[in-house]
Amino acid sequence: MKTSRTILWVTLFSIAFAFVEASVVVYLQAIYYPEGFSFPLRLMSSHHIGVELSRELATVIMLAAVGILAGKSRWQKFSYFLIAFGVWDIFYYVWLKLALNWPATLFDWDILFLIPVPWIGPVIAPVLVSIVMIAGGLLMIRREEREGVFRTTRLMQLFALVGTAMILLSFLYDVDATLRFQMPKPYRYELLAAGLSCYVVVLSVIGLGSKPKR
Repeated sequence: MKTSRTILWVTLFSIAFAFVEASVVVYLQAIYYPEGFSFPLRLMSSHHIGVELSRELATVIMLAAVGILAGKSRWQKFSYFLIAFGVWDIFYYVWLKLALNWPATLFDWDILFLIPVPWIGPVIAPVLVSIVMIAGGLLMIRREEREGVFRTTRLMQLFALVGTAMILLSFLYDVDATLRFQMPKPYRYELLAAGLSCYVVVLSVIGLGSKPKR
């Protein structure tokens, strides 16, 4: 019961925080994209860029803090961070849809993150990653509750790292679109699919419930 209550509060925080983030974007769009957001990107003032970089760093810190406060063990803290981040990211787009009627479809392009350079990709990509993050967080919490401790193998950690690297590459490879303000090249869906496949392997192993060896 206590775990369910913690998950509920983490979820409610993430939904509310997503609204705060979306409201900032509403104002930014009114300033830089009054006709509606689209590529190529427009140059922001250096002051606004500095504020945006700081805001995104603060966002990650806040979501991490929620995980740290909600969890007891190291893996619980990480699990709650995954849940918070995933819920926040999905509802960020829900609130934008309600406020701006954007994105029109899940295949609309967006700026996903700015550190160290802008990450770009279709909305469906971060949404799918967020769903996997939420599932992973819930499975790890369930596994630790059932067995008293959560352990993973180096192989599964390697799968997760490789999957993360491929997904990040799909967001970061088009430097011309992000730094030279050009139209983006076709998105590398094969990298996203490969990365998500690595995650699915890891989630399957976690969900089986067998205790892996060190």
